[in-house]
This record gives sequence, structure tokens and C-alpha cells, in this order.
Amino acid sequence: MNDLKVAIGSDHAGFEYKEAIAKWLNSDLLKNFGTYSAESADYPDFAHPVASAVENGEFDYGILVCGSANGVAITANKHQGIRAAICWNEELASLARKHNDANIVCIPARFISIELAEKIVQTFLSTEFEGGRHANRVNKIAC
Repeated sequence: MNDLKVAIGSDHAGFEYKEAIAKWLNSDLLKNFGTYSAESADYPDFAHPVASAVENGEFDYGILVCGSANGVAITANKHQGIRAAICWNEELASLARKHNDANIVCIPARFISIELAEKIVQTFLSTEFEGGRHANRVNKIAC
């Protein structure tokens, strides 16, 4: 997990969680795409750069945080090659990686604890895609 390049971003509602996750990951391979304060901010302004960085291969995975995780997930999933998954527990994070080859985890800050968010990120980043029949399904996603 320490050699993964990870992009992270949030809006104001996810700022505290983003900062805590970034500190917890403590990696030189992590890039913070903002926001940089708890002042009101528009989630697409941070979700698009994170998704673009993962989409173009600059980063292996992305982490996006907002209040419900819906806004950042919807925005990120507009990018071809991005499979952003809303995860509010470890099992969903595991399945998103194993079955969907998700490359961005979206955290709903208003509905879970920071500690759980960190566990979700750890599970997401350490779980491998199973491939096989799941690869056939994932290959059908792109338009």
C-alpha cells in the first residue's frame, strides 16, 4: 500500500476527513487536490482533478470525500475509465475493488466516523481486483 500513488480531494463537508485520511496515510506518493479549508466549496472543483489524475494514469487510485459522497461519485464517474464507488463500510470497499475494479473510493463524511473512513480506505487500497467473470462485466461499463 505504501508504494501506491493516491490522489485525494474533498469539498468543505469532507475537509476534516480528507485531512485526517491524508495524515493517516502519511505518504509522499499522496497528492492533495484540495479543498484546503472548511469554507464552502463546490465538489466538482476537486472531484474532476482527482478523477483526471487517476484517468490519465498519473495516480493509481483516488479518494474523494463529501457530505454524502454522491456528488463526488457522480462527478468522478463522468470520466471514462473511472469507477468511483460510494463506500460506507469495509465490506463495500472490498467488493468495489474485488468485483468492480473501482479506482476511486467516495466517502460520505456526514454518515460515518473518521476511524471508519480510514478503515474503508485501507481496505480499498489493499484489496485486489478478482478479474475473471468480473473483468467481463467491468469491460462492459464504458460507453
